[in-house]
Amino acid sequence: MQASANETGTIRTKIPARLDRLPWSRWHWLIIIGLGTAWILDGLEVNVVGAISGRISEPGAGVGISQADISGWAASLYIAGACVGALVFGELTDRFGRKKLFMLTLGIYLGGVLLTSVSFFPGWFFIVRFITGMGIGGEYAAINSAIDELIPKNHRGRVDVSINGSYWLGGIGGSLLAVLMLNTNIFPTNLGWRLSFVLGAIIGLAVLLVRRNVPESPRWLFIHGREQEAEKIVSGIEEEVERETGEALPEPEGEPLEVHQRRAIPLHTIIHTVVKRYPRRTVLGLSLFIGQAFLYNSILFGFANLLTLYFHTDSGNAPYYIAVFAAGNFAGALLLSPLFDIVGRKPMIAGTYLLSGALLIVTGLLFKEHQLDDISFTACIGVVFFFASAGASAAYLTVSEVFPMETRALCIAVFYAVGTGIGGVIGPQVFSRMINTESYEQVFLALGLGAVMMIIGGIAELIFGINAERRSLEDIARPLTAAGPISAKASTSGTPAAPLGAASGP
Repeated sequence: MQASANETGTIRTKIPARLDRLPWSRWHWLIIIGLGTAWILDGLEVNVVGAISGRISEPGAGVGISQADISGWAASLYIAGACVGALVFGELTDRFGRKKLFMLTLGIYLGGVLLTSVSFFPGWFFIVRFITGMGIGGEYAAINSAIDELIPKNHRGRVDVSINGSYWLGGIGGSLLAVLMLNTNIFPTNLGWRLSFVLGAIIGLAVLLVRRNVPESPRWLFIHGREQEAEKIVSGIEEEVERETGEALPEPEGEPLEVHQRRAIPLHTIIHTVVKRYPRRTVLGLSLFIGQAFLYNSILFGFANLLTLYFHTDSGNAPYYIAVFAAGNFAGALLLSPLFDIVGRKPMIAGTYLLSGALLIVTGLLFKEHQLDDISFTACIGVVFFFASAGASAAYLTVSEVFPMETRALCIAVFYAVGTGIGGVIGPQVFSRMINTESYEQVFLALGLGAVMMIIGGIAELIFGINAERRSLEDIARPLTAAGPISAKASTSGTPAAPLGAASGP
């Protein structure tokens, strides 16, 4: 590789192997609490809006917006903002580091939530939903990349899937919070829903304070010419773990990783890597993200509306149903997550996508034939999303671990933006219109469309999936800046050595 002004030197390091051989410790719980709570906030935000959409659209709520606009335009603008935020902050995360961006994006989210609480006309509500979405989209890119680079390889699958699934803890909290805030005996119609957003911002502020203690990714630091900072962080973690366990850590396995350090990786090199070097992985990532985004954003934003129109569920009781729905999602991600490290990525991702798609078709048929009431319909949807939740969480894990470190945050951002742009923006628009026809046939077709998208994702996993369980990130996808083979295992089963930007591997 030609030297350039962008290069800062060449080093040999065992930092990735040192991080991967660490036993589970209190320090890793700090990472989960500080970073994983991003999904709780997103779940709180989306489910609060879904649960209180009927109240916001009521006369006297102070906004003058229809329920169709909330589940349609407002939902789509929130998702569009998330796509824009993911793309903008994803590139900045790879360029300026994980920590700066996961602090900044959380701050943007907090500002958007507070501005939502003072909405007084539809245009304002739409704009601040877009801003809130930008913060959340940026969180996805910054947080997933940081988590996967800090968690040991033997735990990465279960941690990532569980953390992504913790979105639904926020969903449960948001739904139950809405129950309290929708009680007009306690709060007036135009106040309770506003306080829901204020409380969400307060929780986000607490997370921001905890997050200050999370370090920068050592992997990002040593690639960007800051190996002394990386060494200090890793040595500090090792000392803390040894104090906790009372035992000396074993020597890290394998040969050192040789890296040509660079201040920044050009955007054209990143695009070349994704499209030319790993085309099969690109197809896989798109398939998984489009499928889960279409399914989730269609059903989640319209669930309360569907209950009201077809089962005549009182809008004040809708949050209870959404809480049950959210509990099924969280249980699926939590209980199934260890299997992604034990059984493996391919069988688990393909299985959860295919099974959830098939079960959703069965649910749609029962709905069309008027065989369900509000309770049984919610139970059926809960079973579907028990499996879909684990699969959707694994979509983020997949694109985070199968592309080189230098592109990780931007890859998450691009796949999230494209998948969510197609499934998350179009889905709510199509689904809300089909629901509002009050036609059981139309709802069945909408559910069937979501099921087909998940099934396509499952088939893509069977064809293009990567056996990434219990493997180091550098073994799964060799860094663009790496100078030679990472290890004996990497040279035979990983991506072969190649110059920066060269095409190689599936």
